[in-house]
Amino acid sequence: MELAPDCLDTRLLDDFQRDLPLVSRPFAAMADILRTTEADVLDRLTRLQDWGRISRVGATCRPNTAGVSTLAALAIPEARIEDVAAIVGAEPGVNHSYLREDRWNLWFVATAPSEANLAASLARIEGAAGLPVLSLPLVRPFNIDLGFRLRGPRQPLAPDRAPDMGALREDDRPLMQALSEGLALVPAPFAALARRLGRPEAAIIARVRAMADARILTRVGVIVRHRALGWAANAMVVWRLPQDIESAGLALSQVPGVTLCYQRRTVQGLWDWPLFCMIHARSRPEALAVLDRARALPDLAGTPHKILFSTRCFKQRGALIEAA
Repeated sequence: MELAPDCLDTRLLDDFQRDLPLVSRPFAAMADILRTTEADVLDRLTRLQDWGRISRVGATCRPNTAGVSTLAALAIPEARIEDVAAIVGAEPGVNHSYLREDRWNLWFVATAPSEANLAASLARIEGAAGLPVLSLPLVRPFNIDLGFRLRGPRQPLAPDRAPDMGALREDDRPLMQALSEGLALVPAPFAALARRLGRPEAAIIARVRAMADARILTRVGVIVRHRALGWAANAMVVWRLPQDIESAGLALSQVPGVTLCYQRRTVQGLWDWPLFCMIHARSRPEALAVLDRARALPDLAGTPHKILFSTRCFKQRGALIEAA
């Protein structure tokens, strides 16, 4: 279901997918900008969450900072897709799971507090499914900020910058987990979170700001569900690029309509596509037009690639930072 381009719900989602006001009453601050009331903002966000249009108001945590993660895939026979997808979705560390058009057809992101926890999670899936798991850990992100405006012409996302890991503290883990799960939709959400964690509200807000400034939190704001908002033609495009990945990745990440871009590890004999990007679009022709612009880049001219359209979303939630 698409939102009307001029409705307040769309303005709410467009203006606050990042840069949530880091103040005691953020929804009141949002209301002032939108020229409405705090109660109206809270009512709209609650309704959008109940309808499945947004996942949460919270944060996205940069991969492999406080925890570890990988992109993984399974090649599932058609008759077993539902059963195996349920096995994958039941694993607590799996936060995204999609069916895509490829022999490796079920793709999921697995997160965990440590490498040992992640390996155990993948082993449980492999054992229960009776199928090998293809694990493709992140090598380098070129852009991992999925927030983009839902109206107007597509714009390139700002180039990513490296995180300042010196800003991370050990006691940030519970806070990052809470932000991955979402803030309470109440007038003073940071105060509610502070009571839950046994810390002062001002300290909570200061740590959120510090982690956002350090790019440990890649976004703090309204986390939308794009498919539910009409952006249903989403595709993962992979490129076989043996060298000069950095130059190509940086150029690819700046194509309007490319919403994620990163290099991942290859697996000899199974997966030799190291450069990935995501395209989010409202139709297949729109997605393919974005791909045409990417293929025209000098760094990618003539590069073998394939496009894996997503056909179904099985699971979408925040990352697992602390052990469940």
